Amino acid sequence: MIFAKLLPREGNFFEQFNQHATHIVEAARAFSKLVEHYADPVLREGYNRDVDNAERAADRVTHDVNRSLHKTFITPIDREQIHTLINTMDDVADLLQDAAETMHLYDVRQMTDEIRRLTDVSVKCCERLAHAVSLIKDLADPATAEAALKTCEEIDKLEGDADRILRAAMSKLFREEPDVREVIKLKAIYELLETVSDRCEDVANVIEGIVLENS
Repeated sequence: MIFAKLLPREGNFFEQFNQHATHIVEAARAFSKLVEHYADPVLREGYNRDVDNAERAADRVTHDVNRSLHKTFITPIDREQIHTLINTMDDVADLLQDAAETMHLYDVRQMTDEIRRLTDVSVKCCERLAHAVSLIKDLADPATAEAALKTCEEIDKLEGDADRILRAAMSKLFREEPDVREVIKLKAIYELLETVSDRCEDVANVIEGIVLENS
């Protein structure tokens, strides 16, 4: 019995990565619906709950992964990579929840084209992130490894798009918005949404490192 407990175990890390990525996409799509239906208070509240629920589900997966790391003797990929990957992924879910909560706390009254465009890029980044994560378990296959790297490059390009949208949004905001309170509100929202793509790029960088070391 004691010997059995000492046997190395790999755990189900790949499955947990995919679960977390699914919750990230759920949060991103719920946030997109929140933006789309922001004028309707009832729908807005419902989609806000959906973002919260997805973020909490992602938190639980992160907790399970970090707990499993302490119990698993042999891991399928480097332990530090597992830790960095799941916690960086969790940052993405947290930021989506932060953006939704900030819009509520700051009493943002209407959505701007810039919020919509940044949201669209965020959703695309999260969807590509989920695809890249789904490939990690099969990196021994050269075609899969190449597909993972290509997806990471797509995330990098989307992050560049978000940067450009943010710069244009800030320029327009400071030139055209006379209400200082609105400037403060919208600046915070813009920056949070742009940071979603930044964290997705961080996840992509971790995945690229995993590919290079394990393919």
